[in-house]
Amino acid sequence: MRTHTDKVIQQLKADYERFPNNQTYSLYADDVQFKDPLNSFSGVEKYKKMIGFLSQFFRDIQMELHSIEQTTPALITTQWTLNMTAPAPWTPRLSIPGRSELGITSEGLINSHIDYWHCSRWQVLRQVFQ
Repeated sequence: MRTHTDKVIQQLKADYERFPNNQTYSLYADDVQFKDPLNSFSGVEKYKKMIGFLSQFFRDIQMELHSIEQTTPALITTQWTLNMTAPAPWTPRLSIPGRSELGITSEGLINSHIDYWHCSRWQVLRQVFQ
């Protein structure tokens, strides 16, 4: 029998593959807490807007999923690399390696999404000018 978390993991794999397009926002609680090195907010609507901003501002976005696992009954951890082209005339390619910790409710909804980058914000900015 598949658990809520198994279903979430399978859907997340599909979402990472087509990121940032056609994300399954129904996986997220309405009041999901999101945090990454640049943002901190709550609410699935704000999360949708952030993904929309990425897809409008950057080009050729690819989210490479390296691993995904249930690390505790209420936590899914992913390792990934986000690649995208910045909107500059010389079209610099950015690469941000990181991991996500996704908190899961007993109903199988993601109620927290915390991203950690394996590089600094300044290292990402330097990629624009290299």
